[in-house]
Formats: sequence, C-alpha cells, structure tokens
Amino acid sequence: MEERKGFASNFGFLMSAIGSAVGLGNIWGFPFKMGISGGFTFLIIYLILAALCGFIVMVGELALGRKTGKGAVASYQVLSKKFKWVGWLGIVSAFLIMSFYCSLGGYCIKYVVLNFGNLFHAGFGSNGLDGNGIFGALMTNQTESVIYGLIFVVLTMIIVMGGIGGGIEKFCTIGMPALFFMLIVVIIRAVTLPGAVEGLKFMFVPGYALSAGIIEKAPNFLTVLSTAGGQMFFSLSLGMGAMITYGSYLDKKQNIQKNAIMIVCADTMIALMAGLAVLPASFALGGAGASMAGPKLLFVTLQNVFDNMGAVGPVFGIIFYLLVVLAAITSSISLLEVIVTHFVDGDKEKGKPDHRKKYSIIASILIAFLCALVCLDGLGSNGIWVPFQSIVGVRGFNDCWLDFFDMISEGVLMPLGALLMCLMIGWEIGPKTVESECNIEGNKLTCMGLYTVCVKFITPLLMLLILGGQIKSFFF
Repeated sequence: MEERKGFASNFGFLMSAIGSAVGLGNIWGFPFKMGISGGFTFLIIYLILAALCGFIVMVGELALGRKTGKGAVASYQVLSKKFKWVGWLGIVSAFLIMSFYCSLGGYCIKYVVLNFGNLFHAGFGSNGLDGNGIFGALMTNQTESVIYGLIFVVLTMIIVMGGIGGGIEKFCTIGMPALFFMLIVVIIRAVTLPGAVEGLKFMFVPGYALSAGIIEKAPNFLTVLSTAGGQMFFSLSLGMGAMITYGSYLDKKQNIQKNAIMIVCADTMIALMAGLAVLPASFALGGAGASMAGPKLLFVTLQNVFDNMGAVGPVFGIIFYLLVVLAAITSSISLLEVIVTHFVDGDKEKGKPDHRKKYSIIASILIAFLCALVCLDGLGSNGIWVPFQSIVGVRGFNDCWLDFFDMISEGVLMPLGALLMCLMIGWEIGPKTVESECNIEGNKLTCMGLYTVCVKFITPLLMLLILGGQIKSFFF
C-alpha cells in the first residue's frame, strides 16, 4: 500500500490548521457579533468557551485523527461502536459550508478585480456606484456571480489536487504570513482614520451598541452564549471534520496540546485584528448600523471606506480583498480535503491506487452546483424558492439559500458533531485514549485532569446550551 504522505513540517501543519480556522467568519462575523453582544463581555465569554470547549474539542479531534491516521468518517468507525456514524456529519457540513463559502469567496475575487479597475480608472471598476450600488448590481447579475463563484471552486480544487504537502501546506505556508502582513497594513490605516475610535468603542465597551442606537435591545445571556459558541465552532473549524483530517496527517513527534493552544490563540488574535481592521474604518465613514451586519459589512461598508480614501483607496481595497480571498481559500481547502481524504483513504484500504485528483474534481463539481444555487439566489435578491420559507415564525433561513445552508451546518451539525465526539471520548472510549496519543514521543497532556472533567461534563453541557440557543435563534 502506498505510504500516506503528511505535512512536511510542524510549521506547515500549523499554518494549514490556522488557515482552516481563519476565514470569513473572522473578518466580518467576529467583530460585529462582538459589538452587538456586549463588546468586552462577549469577548470574555468567547475566551471562556474557547478554553473549555474549543481547546477541548481541538485536542480531541487532532488526537483522534492522528491515532487512526484516517479521515473524519473512518476515525469514528475505527474507534467507536455507538458513534461510528458521527463522521458523516462532518462530510455533510463540509459540502454545505463550501456551497456558500465559494460564492462569498467569488464575490471577494470580484472586489479585487473591481478595485484594480478603480486604480487604473478602467471600465470594470465602480463606474460611479457606491457600495450599495456595486453589491446590489452583483447580486442581481446572476451570470457574473456564478462565474466568480466557480473560479473560487476551481482555485480550491487545484490546491487540494496537489495533496497535503504539495498543495495545501505549500499554499498555507506562504498564504498565512502574507495574510498577517496585509492585515497589519490595513489595521494601521483603519485606526488612523478620523472617527475610528467609535469603532473601537463598539468592539470593546460593554453596552455601546445599545447606547449608540445600533441595536434596540440588549441580548440575554443565552443569546450571547449561543452567538459566541456558534462563532467559535465556525471560526475554529470544529465539528466539521477538518481538524480530524489534518490531525491524521500530523507527525507522531508533534505536541498535540501545544499545537491546539497555538491554533486557538492564533485564530482568536486574528479575529480581534480583523475587528481592528474593519470596524474603526467602518465607523470613521458613518457605517454603523444595519450595513455592518454580515456580507454587507465586507462588500458595502468597507468598499465605501476605500472609495472615500482618495487615490490610495483602490490600493488598500486590493490589499484588503486579497487578504479576504486568502483567508477564504485557506478555509475552503480544508473543507474540500475532509471530503477528498475520506474517499482516498477508502481506496487505499482496498489496495487501490491514489485517485486524489479524480475525487477532487468530482467533489468540486457537486460543490459547484450548490455554489451556483447560492450565487443565483443572490442572498435572496432574485426571488428563488428557499425550503421552509412559508413557515410562520421560522427565521434565519427564510431569506436565502446561504442562510439555509448556514443554519444546517453552523447552527446544528457542527455543535452536534462536537457534542457527540465529547460524549464518545468521555463515556465510551475514555479520555485515556486521547491522553495516550498526546503523550507519545516524550510529549505530555499536562492538563489531563481539566481535560477529563471538561470532556465528560463541562464541555457537553456548554455545547447543549450553545446548540439549544442556535436552534432557538433560527426557529423562534
């Protein structure tokens, strides 16, 4: 049987894992959710969840993947009798997330091109339209939206076809440091704009969003908990099989506990940096309010910021949207790898040759169909039917296909998958299984006592609250 090739270095693994964690959720999701959910209060709750849930699940997923040397589905099938089906939740989540991730990634590519047009005063620039006009035109131009979405799918496919070392690791080793550098450049410009301090207050001062009239009612604790929890799972790529898959390629000499801490800390730091890059610039040009929510923050408010910077605006626009494209691709390749690894490992178990390229193409074709549906829908702009749209009281996924796919994946499957993994580790195979994998080659899981208590009791309880809050936010 052909040797299963993994990451060439721990740095390459870290860049790939951090790249998987850092994505669009960091750029627009974390800062805005932090602002409307109590600022610094939200940050404290997020950090507690990252320690008691995110770190615990991260260690578990990396350990399970490395112990079995297999992808998400096969890892559960090897280790468990009661939970052997749980890995399929990761496969389904990966498909659904990729469906809207690729469409959003395509929009980012479009904005890179648009800012190049503005830089050279070409016809493919803004042509006098403001942020709302540009975004509205893109949403209703179904052909252009689909083309850019498919370009993003193809870019993701090409990288994954290169394999772990030759494709994913090589791209992330260059891409993540470049992303960090571009983020620093944008932060410096954002915080030096007149009025930028209001954006910092929005992020860090408790209750500022309410006092400034950005939101009408302060969220309750369960809402903040579920918002922070949903953001954490999506941001850290947990419960979708990505970390199990990457862990399966991790060298036995590497320290799982240290790597898990570094991934969680790096992702949180970049999320905060994204807030410093986005929100001060947004407030500096009066972007507070509804235009700061979700994709509009990225494609309307920020484009208006760049358009109002004068001659240097397009330069910063190009840098920023290239940054977002990098963040999106480093996440999308991990999701596609979850799917591809499952089928590649299945063939190897049967003694068949490596058909990575074939599976990458087949999976990308299926994702392209779902991506095209999201692009054609245009975030609900084009009147395309969405499931459950007519049910009174259902919200969160009654507007567009993106919301629908997001509700199923981030809202239900990801926290459910992580919850079931903790139950499996805590009550079926035992925490010692994780400890034994973490303690090989002279390494040690130094927080074993805390890990045992968390994986058995604290983390499942918190995830039940998160899952309940997520479902409530969508249906009631």
